[in-house]
Amino acid sequence: MRDLNKVMLIGNLTRDPELRSTPSGQSVASFTVATNRSWNDAAGELQKAVEYSDIVAWGKLAEIAGQILKKGRRTYVEGRIQTRNWEGQDGVKRFKTEVVASDLIVLDKPTGIGLEPDSSPATDTANTPQPEPAAASETPSATNEEIDIEDIPF
Repeated sequence: MRDLNKVMLIGNLTRDPELRSTPSGQSVASFTVATNRSWNDAAGELQKAVEYSDIVAWGKLAEIAGQILKKGRRTYVEGRIQTRNWEGQDGVKRFKTEVVASDLIVLDKPTGIGLEPDSSPATDTANTPQPEPAAASETPSATNEEIDIEDIPF
C-alpha cells in the first residue's frame, strides 16, 4: 500500500508572494491562501471560519507565482504538506507546516483601471471573458490542463 500526501486548495491570497533566491540561486516564493467555510450549527445559526495555509513554490513555479499572483487573487493550489523544524536563536525548537506547491492556477482575472472582477462561474462561457491562462507546474513534463471547478470533488 502506498501513502498519499496531496493538498488541493481554492482560496484568495492574503498578501503578494515574497520572491527570494537561495544562496545556490534557486528561486523560492512564499504566500498565504485563505480558504473560507460556512456551516449551520446545532441551533441552525450560520457559522463561518477561515483557514490560512502557508504556501511555498520553488524554481520556475516560484518565478511565475511572483509575476502573476497578487493579494486578493483567487487561486487553485495543488501540492503536498511538509513540516519543517529548526532551533531558534533562543534555543527553542520551532515547527512550521506548509504546502509545497506543484501546480498553480489563477481562477480570476486581474482587476485594475477599466477591469471588473469576474463574478461569473468558471463554467459559464457564453458571454464572459475567460480567465487568463495562468496554469503552472514545477514539472516540465506535466500537462497544464485547465481545471473545471465542477470537476473538483469537494
